Amino acid sequence: MKRTLIVMIISSAFLTNVNAQDDEITRSALQLNTITTAVPFLSIAPDSRAGALGDAGVASSPDANSMHWNIAKLAFIEKESGISISYSPWLRALVPDISLSYVSAYKKLGDNSAIGGSLRYFSLGDIKFTNEDGLAIGDFNPAEFAFDVGYSQKFGRRFSGGIAVRYVRSNLTGGISVQGQDTKAGNAFAADVGVFYTTEETEIFGQDAILNLGMNISNIGTKISYTDDAIKDFIPINLRFGQSLTFLMDDHNSIAILTDVNKLLVPTPPVYATDDSGNPILDDITGEPVIESGKNPDVPIVTGIFQSFNDAPDGFSEELREFNISAGLEYWYNKQFAIRAGYFNEHATKGNRKYITAGLGLKLSVFSIDFSYLVALTQQNPLANTVRFSLKFDFDDFKKQNQESTSN
Repeated sequence: MKRTLIVMIISSAFLTNVNAQDDEITRSALQLNTITTAVPFLSIAPDSRAGALGDAGVASSPDANSMHWNIAKLAFIEKESGISISYSPWLRALVPDISLSYVSAYKKLGDNSAIGGSLRYFSLGDIKFTNEDGLAIGDFNPAEFAFDVGYSQKFGRRFSGGIAVRYVRSNLTGGISVQGQDTKAGNAFAADVGVFYTTEETEIFGQDAILNLGMNISNIGTKISYTDDAIKDFIPINLRFGQSLTFLMDDHNSIAILTDVNKLLVPTPPVYATDDSGNPILDDITGEPVIESGKNPDVPIVTGIFQSFNDAPDGFSEELREFNISAGLEYWYNKQFAIRAGYFNEHATKGNRKYITAGLGLKLSVFSIDFSYLVALTQQNPLANTVRFSLKFDFDDFKKQNQESTSN
């Protein structure tokens, strides 16, 4: 498929701004100030189970996709080993060849610990590069990927912690010179840190229930750049915390209520001073734009993490707007058939993503399959009206099936 470099830049900007709405009605009432990062594909929900729950997953019951949501959950997974394969079409209404693929696996190391790994691959399709005169100068398939490994350990019967390390590579131009400047693939290293707590079966509101609590900080890592002399950009360092309350109605029926809260731990763009003509005012000494409110976003990584809690130009009220909320419901019948629904909310000044999700899950003897579907409420979403799916294989069940067939 042939497209120009302009299309690629627009697509990348669309991803980086995380679907920020740009309509005049909103602008007239609210000051838009979205937070942007490099490699935003790291923030996309990779699996269909969480995708059907409004992107809630930090405290959900452990599965093979816990590497993304909270590595600490793996220590409590019941099966000995397993693998999950997920596929998500992206911008399918506009182009047919952009997609996110995700493979994750785990292995228990006794009763109290587990290891896991995952590979995330984001393909932006085939791109035709042109120069300023519109002449073709080359074709390329830009892509990004991240490879993770992690370890999870129980600390007592109900509490666990985990850590994962990640290598990220983003190759958007293939080294082609853009507007006279040489480009290169971006590389970054990052880590996740998570904790998880689960209660024993107890009575809540007169019903047997299990409460899970989780917190995860992901993508704590180096900045990334696509040129040798450009300022490096933050990757999406993210704080996620939440709960999952599962009511065990009887031996065959259960329903879980999940909520996640997210906040990017990267600097908020400041408001720069302008003159009467709307042009930026530059500092006489440094030549840099003068900041009218907020703080300088060009800071070291650790400084940026802590600064992200108190650097919003509009003060504390704007800081509160930077928290996104996910909520989901998951019903299981006989631990074999699941129905899921969810809702995601982001403040209008921070991107205005609002959508509802739905999905199904089916557990068979050796594998399970999950589907999810997203309906955008505020603007066209890259995943709107798209079916995503995940396949999970439990090797324990596969071994049992082989043993039963051998004994027969």
